[in-house]
Amino acid sequence: MTTLRIIDAHQHFWDLSACDLPWLSGEENIPFRYGDYSAIKKNFLVSDYRACAAKQNIVNTVHMEAEWNPADPVAESRWLTRLSEAEGLPGAIVAQAWLDREDVADILAAHANFPLVRGIRQKPKAAATPNDYVPNMPGSMMDPKFRAGFALLQEHGLSYDLQTPWWHLHEAAELANEFPATQIIINHTGLPADRSEAGLNVWRNAIRIAAQLPNIAIKISGIGVKDQPWTVEANGQIVLDTIEAFGADRCMFASNFPVDSVVADFDTIFDGFKTITKDFSDEDRNKMFHDNAVRIYRL
Repeated sequence: MTTLRIIDAHQHFWDLSACDLPWLSGEENIPFRYGDYSAIKKNFLVSDYRACAAKQNIVNTVHMEAEWNPADPVAESRWLTRLSEAEGLPGAIVAQAWLDREDVADILAAHANFPLVRGIRQKPKAAATPNDYVPNMPGSMMDPKFRAGFALLQEHGLSYDLQTPWWHLHEAAELANEFPATQIIINHTGLPADRSEAGLNVWRNAIRIAAQLPNIAIKISGIGVKDQPWTVEANGQIVLDTIEAFGADRCMFASNFPVDSVVADFDTIFDGFKTITKDFSDEDRNKMFHDNAVRIYRL
């Protein structure tokens, strides 16, 4: 087939002289699933992205909020809008909002004033391990305050990007069932960090529960493992199991750059996705690499 047209459905830009990103400032690193991320504590702008992605046919990108200082999350949408006007990317923005905060209505309304903003992301409160799970935690998807904020998304036509460990995906299914008009997009494949057979079995079961809800989609990204190379052999079954659960109509591929540059270069990731999906039809590959992002993020 012709060269795949790609929409990178999850990437980040930052300018550390202009952006208020506490996790990238200072000497100390926060705990991070890939370990030491010092290598990405530098500017990453459109020219840097295009250099990383030069061998891929990237036609557009979706910018995911990059943990801007939550004291003023709207500032990130303002900065990204100026960046896009000057550089042509990103083509859409998923902004930061805290759905359980008292000011959520004002924050959502302010984000919605920027035409590129398509949705919001909040990483809800989550248990550190499956054994630590406690239902209805404050700040979690089952928190009434969170749900009240979530209900406001529909008023603004905003989707919700969800980053949470797989052991909270049953909550995502309940949320999707309660709010069927709001699109939910699971980030980073549900975080299948435990690659033991037992670990993969419970992850598969969790994503299958979420996949039962038609308003949940998933981004295949962020599947690197600390201190291990990103390979087709290591990640192929993760990708195929995700597609089996959600179908080609609800999967999107993404780089998570520059964050995933900690574990692989851009071509390793996207060439890997292409190799893993080589036996799919042209129609299905086009959906997963391009068309689904157009539909879901209204590009």
